[in-house]
Amino acid sequence: MKSQHRHELKTNELAEWLANLPEWVRENARTIVYVSIIAVLVVAVALYYWRVRDAEATRKQVELTNLISEMAQSPSQIIQSQAQGFDTSFNLLPLSQNLQLAAGNAKNDQVAALALIKSAQAIRMELHYRPEVVSPQETATQIQKAKESYTEALQKAGIGPSLKAVAKFGLGLCEEELRNFDQAEKIYRQITEDSSLDGTTAAVQAKRRLETMADYKQEVVFFTPPPKPPAPKATQPLVKPADTNAPAPAATQPQVRLKPPEANTALVELAKPQARLTPLDSNTPSTTPSNVAAHPNSLPDR
Repeated sequence: MKSQHRHELKTNELAEWLANLPEWVRENARTIVYVSIIAVLVVAVALYYWRVRDAEATRKQVELTNLISEMAQSPSQIIQSQAQGFDTSFNLLPLSQNLQLAAGNAKNDQVAALALIKSAQAIRMELHYRPEVVSPQETATQIQKAKESYTEALQKAGIGPSLKAVAKFGLGLCEEELRNFDQAEKIYRQITEDSSLDGTTAAVQAKRRLETMADYKQEVVFFTPPPKPPAPKATQPLVKPADTNAPAPAATQPQVRLKPPEANTALVELAKPQARLTPLDSNTPSTTPSNVAAHPNSLPDR
């Protein structure tokens, strides 16, 4: 009975509230309008904030991706420019600074660690691609900046095995470039002996580095070849300018090739008419040259 009675009371209260609702709305119309406007504004601001935040996060992510892509293309661009006679390796230092800024603006520690690792790699890369000889003091200063980036990346990487291994491997490379080979070997052994880093690319590289550490301890010296002697200059004949007042050279007459006199004589003899002779009669006495007529065609009288 008590529960039924309570139910009836609640039903009566609801019916009474609904019956008085129009009157309550008329009495509180202005308050309802104000509250509704405030609620709409709050919802609109919240939606705008979330949209701007997502757009900003997307923009930063795209910017970081572009920076990493630019760094990946830098070696080939530097080599091409150096082949053409000018150097662009100095562009790696502003790129490293932009990666540092991207790491500071990143909301995710993993993204920040990746940006810091790339920044340190850009610093070291600039030293390797610089065409002139780098002094030991400048090398130490620049490698120290790279070590700071690797150390910060190692802290932000947390328990992520890939980024953690890459950051520690980078610290080992920095020690090698400072010729602290014992410290570099110690770092490489920590990577290979850490079971949580098994299977990572950096762990494989650290193992290979330990196997070839003796080769890297030897200092490589490049000897400058002696300059080649200058090639002798080719002497050209001195050509005097032609005298405009000098007479022009006579034109060469064509030469007639004459036949030898023997051949001409033979031809003349063949061209002459031959004397016509009659056969000698055996009973006729031989004639003397006086009996021969003067004309070659005339015959002697019988």
